[in-house]
Amino acid sequence: MKKILLAVALLLPLLSNAQHKSTKTPKTYDLIIGTYTNGTSKGIYVYRFYVDNGRLAYLNQVDDVSNPSYLTVSDNHKFVYAVNEDPKVIGGVSSFTFDAASGKLTPINRQSSEGTDPCYISVDKALKHAFVANYSGGSLTVLPINKDGSLGKPVQNIADEGHGVNPDRQEKPHVHTAVLSPDEKYLLYTDLGTDKLNICRYHPSEAQPLQKINEDAVSVKGGDGPRHLDFSPDHKYLYLVTELGAKIYEYQYKGGKLKEVQSVTMIPDGFTGTVGAADIHVSADGRFLYASNRGDANELVAYSINPENGNLTFLQRISTEGRTPRNFVIDPSGKFLLVANQNSDSVIVYRIDQATGKLMPTGARLQIGNPVCLKFAPAE
Repeated sequence: MKKILLAVALLLPLLSNAQHKSTKTPKTYDLIIGTYTNGTSKGIYVYRFYVDNGRLAYLNQVDDVSNPSYLTVSDNHKFVYAVNEDPKVIGGVSSFTFDAASGKLTPINRQSSEGTDPCYISVDKALKHAFVANYSGGSLTVLPINKDGSLGKPVQNIADEGHGVNPDRQEKPHVHTAVLSPDEKYLLYTDLGTDKLNICRYHPSEAQPLQKINEDAVSVKGGDGPRHLDFSPDHKYLYLVTELGAKIYEYQYKGGKLKEVQSVTMIPDGFTGTVGAADIHVSADGRFLYASNRGDANELVAYSINPENGNLTFLQRISTEGRTPRNFVIDPSGKFLLVANQNSDSVIVYRIDQATGKLMPTGARLQIGNPVCLKFAPAE
């Protein structure tokens, strides 16, 4: 009996260490970069990102991918999907297998997006469908995903109608994003052209899986132009950034329904230049929110989040050290924020102060042609 107890005592630390090793946070990630290929870029690039110091090292790339301006990584990290935002023609959607260890992307296939200028793509966790926002086409397209990760032909296309008050930018619908709710029972998509945030029920087993709920759509102030959105980690709040108005709207969210709580401007007093707010992300701990602003501003704006009601309080604005910060990402460790400056061919790395949420330049940067989308995946 004593020998058995001794063996168990010796084994327990080993089991504990094994469990600890299997659940520890990775120290390296793959940064996958989507670009416009009308300059020096040739396609999609992959870099290794080290969370101990924010360093980046080149891994791989896949060329001859036309304008992969927005990407998404599957929940199992085995596949990457990209839009092909080709101007003035019906766009496409491309699928790739992804090897996290080497950063290698291997093309699988390409399908039509059934709309011009596809600018956003998302997929569900079960890899049943891909959802594509066609900006100039003013429509939302659904494509099935096969077991090998390839994309099937589109099975649904929801075309919006109407226009907004800005004759130059809102002459017709411009669908800009398509995001599943945390429970994946709903899909929310923005229409910059009609100033609406639309909601659909998602039934993955149906032949046409999206059912638009017109009565649950919400509108922003005329001319604000809704663009991107993000949920709070507790799923109680949704934050929406508007491109034309450079505002952030806060909504209470419950069961596919939205109630406006607050709106704040990203523009400082006295600013008279052009704006073009682009991306928005909430920190994983739910304490801070960040948004990017293009035009003449070229900055990141940070806010603290009130844990009681989700309200935003201005915290900081900081230059992106480049032009046209279209997209940015917070690394999975929560220690760094990386921003893609489309028109100055750079990716800039900031450290996030864990106590205050403020951003501090690290001096680290990549020179890469027309970067516009940044995504992380754990390196295996």
